Amino acid sequence: MLKLSFSIMITIALMVFIPDAQANEQEENQPRRVIQFSGLVLTGDSLKPVPFTNIWVRNTRRGTITDYQGFFSIAVRERDTLRFSAVGFKDINYAIPDTLSSNRYSAIQLMTQDTVYLPETVIYPWPTREQFRYAFLNTEIPDDDNDRALRNLERAEMRERMKNMPMDGYANYRYMNQQHGQRLYYAGQQPPMRIFDPFAWGQFIKAWREGRFKRDD
Repeated sequence: MLKLSFSIMITIALMVFIPDAQANEQEENQPRRVIQFSGLVLTGDSLKPVPFTNIWVRNTRRGTITDYQGFFSIAVRERDTLRFSAVGFKDINYAIPDTLSSNRYSAIQLMTQDTVYLPETVIYPWPTREQFRYAFLNTEIPDDDNDRALRNLERAEMRERMKNMPMDGYANYRYMNQQHGQRLYYAGQQPPMRIFDPFAWGQFIKAWREGRFKRDD
C-alpha cells in the first residue's frame, strides 16, 4: 500500500513539473526581439553627465561608450544584462525587460561615486635622510632675476662695459659725420691747436692724477 501511494505521488509531481519545464525551455528557445536601447548616464548626487562610460552586454563582445554629454545608444535583445562601468564610480548591472511593447527603449542610469584609497607613498630625492639634510643645508640658493638685473645694472659695471665695448655701426656713422663736419667747418684755414686749450690741459691733468697713463706690467 505504501509503495502504491509513493508511486502515485511521483507520478503527480512529474505531471506538475514537466509541463513547466517544457514551457520554460520553449520560452528560452523563442527568438528574442532586438531592442534599440538608448539613454543618459548621470551622477546620482548632482545629475551631471558621466562621459566615456563603458557599456557592454554580458557574455557577449558587444558594447559601446557614452559621449561627452553622457548619451549612449546600443542594439540589444530582450533579457540581456548590460554592465555600466566608469572610473571613479561603482559598476552597475541593468537587465533589459522582456515585457516591452516597442522595439525602442530609453532609460536614465544613475552612477554612484566610488572612493578609492591609495596607500601613502613617500619619495625622497636622496637615498637617506642624512644625505638629504646635508644637501639641504649646504645648497647655495641662486639669485633671482631681480638680483641679477640689479647687479648687471650697477654704475661701475655699466661704465666698465661701455669703456670696453667697441663701437657699433651707428656709433661709427656718427663719428665719421662729426669728423667730416669738422673738416668742412675748418675748410680753407688752419684748425686750432688744442695745446693752448685750458680745458684740454685740465682733462689731461685729471687723467694723470687718476693714473690712467700708468703702464700695465
